[in-house]
Amino acid sequence: MAHPYGSLSIAQLSALIQAGSVDPVAVAEQVFAAIESHDDKAIFISLTRERAMAEAEASSKRLKDGRSRGLLEGIPVAWKDLFDVAGSVTAAGSRLLLRDQAPAAVDAAVVSALAGAGMVAAGRVNMSEFAFSGLGINPHFGTPKNPRGTDVARIPGGSSSGSGVAVAAGLVPVSIGSDTGGSVRIPAALNGIVGYKATRGRYPMTGVFPLAGSLDSLGPLCRSVQDAVWVDAAMRGLTAPTASHRPLAGLELVIPTNVVFDEAEPGVVAAFEAAVARLSAAGVICTPLEIPPFAEILQLMASHGALVTAEAYWLHRARITGPDAELIDPRVVSRTSFGEKITLSHYLDILSARTRLIEGVDRLVGDRLIAFPTVAHVAPLLEPLKTDDQLFIATNGKTLRNTLLGNFLDWCGVSIPCGTGEAGMPVGFLLSGLARRDERLLPMALVAEPVIRGETI
Repeated sequence: MAHPYGSLSIAQLSALIQAGSVDPVAVAEQVFAAIESHDDKAIFISLTRERAMAEAEASSKRLKDGRSRGLLEGIPVAWKDLFDVAGSVTAAGSRLLLRDQAPAAVDAAVVSALAGAGMVAAGRVNMSEFAFSGLGINPHFGTPKNPRGTDVARIPGGSSSGSGVAVAAGLVPVSIGSDTGGSVRIPAALNGIVGYKATRGRYPMTGVFPLAGSLDSLGPLCRSVQDAVWVDAAMRGLTAPTASHRPLAGLELVIPTNVVFDEAEPGVVAAFEAAVARLSAAGVICTPLEIPPFAEILQLMASHGALVTAEAYWLHRARITGPDAELIDPRVVSRTSFGEKITLSHYLDILSARTRLIEGVDRLVGDRLIAFPTVAHVAPLLEPLKTDDQLFIATNGKTLRNTLLGNFLDWCGVSIPCGTGEAGMPVGFLLSGLARRDERLLPMALVAEPVIRGETI
């Protein structure tokens, strides 16, 4: 079945809605029909049909009355299952929370913000349990399959698995995810769409189920950078986006020479380097640079443990050590349990080192943006990862490696499709900015996107 509305970009669908060519109610009805007829039932955990139809009807009335709330009026949005959506349970991909949590009394702050912009909440999408994996495998609700895989089932990437697949499969134009170690950018890269991870703290976190407060950030998975810019503005409560196109010529990009290309698949490297060549031809100054703190971050994780693991253990210790642990994905229990071994002094050492490393990288990079492959490989096969624990651990580590550097250093980043690798699977080009440089990153990503994709400008 074709999905004409869900497969459009926000900008394309907005143009139709604002022109009166299509009504938000018809859009919502078609989106639900597409979701229900889709053969992958693991994408959505639950639908918020009653709310969506009421929102679509209100949107339709505003448009007819000449009171449009702006560019996002009537646009469907799916929410990762860790955002509070009033009247439904926030389960964070967990059977345990689905059993124990009461339905949310009010919307999360960002859910409320997008509703205020006129968007229509279609439902909750699947995720790695507690957001604690970069692969997107969920034994409780099933694992959404990567729609770009044409040979055999491949992983969606995580933890915002359902978000990436819902957009890539053409069911909705946008889904909002979270990113603690790569959970927006990884599924965006593996599914061939755009994923924007904002600087931590850019949006209010009220009503968002946490994983690690020192690292958690949010962002949209969508079809274009322009879509991300529009949603970003609305999530911050603005009535219109502020990012605008700037000249691409003269933009300075740092290409790290260490860590991020280690064991990278040849097809990924080739697609990335072709995009860099196109950017250079367009006047972008691309400078290879070793960033020693990258290696130090990985060494710190090996010697002291991961910051995310320490904070996840603190959050979930009662769950994973009590009788309810058997209801949790054993791999999540195992990974979280490592946090028990991280002492207070080691945790404080990590935080102290983090401050020093951020300052060091800031001095090294300056005003430049940073570019490297989002993930060093294309989406791997799903079935072997379901049963082979050692393969799961190794693959999860490799999948998260490049993106977690940005979380540790508090960067913002946009993953943009830049070609394909093995088996024709998508490759992501990660364009990053230092902390709170979102207003520099987004305009540059806007103008660089067609070049990165290999489109005519």
